[in-house]
Amino acid sequence: CTQSGSIFIINDHPDIALAIGADGVHLGKNDMPPAEARKLLGQDAIIGATANNLDDIKTLAHAPIDYIGLGPLHFTGTKKNLADVLGIGGVTSILDYMRHNNIAIPVVVIGGITPADVPAVIKAGADGVAVSDAIAHADDITAAAKNFIDII
Repeated sequence: CTQSGSIFIINDHPDIALAIGADGVHLGKNDMPPAEARKLLGQDAIIGATANNLDDIKTLAHAPIDYIGLGPLHFTGTKKNLADVLGIGGVTSILDYMRHNNIAIPVVVIGGITPADVPAVIKAGADGVAVSDAIAHADDITAAAKNFIDII
């Protein structure tokens, strides 16, 4: 990743991120608390955290994190024990709450994202999308990734 200029984020395991020199970690709700991960990884590490609802956003509002992964937007088969689907209405409501309450943490929407979802998610105020299925399971992975890039 370093050679290609890419950012490398480890999922769930700050200890592994530290051991291999990753750029950061994404923390699920049952992982190490963000404050502990920040102490372990330092101020320069990228730390993201999962939010599935407004209560999670309220909990993370003052956490030492760099972004929130908000979702799921739709059903996705890539996650076991999937939280309640938010839909675009739920995402919009949460992002509106964040704006009105000066919670200025970047939000990346995740969960069953398709190219058709991107304009609405960005219009709602999201800073980005995280995509897996729509690219990994595409017949032409390169074309699928390019399609997302072109839309964004």
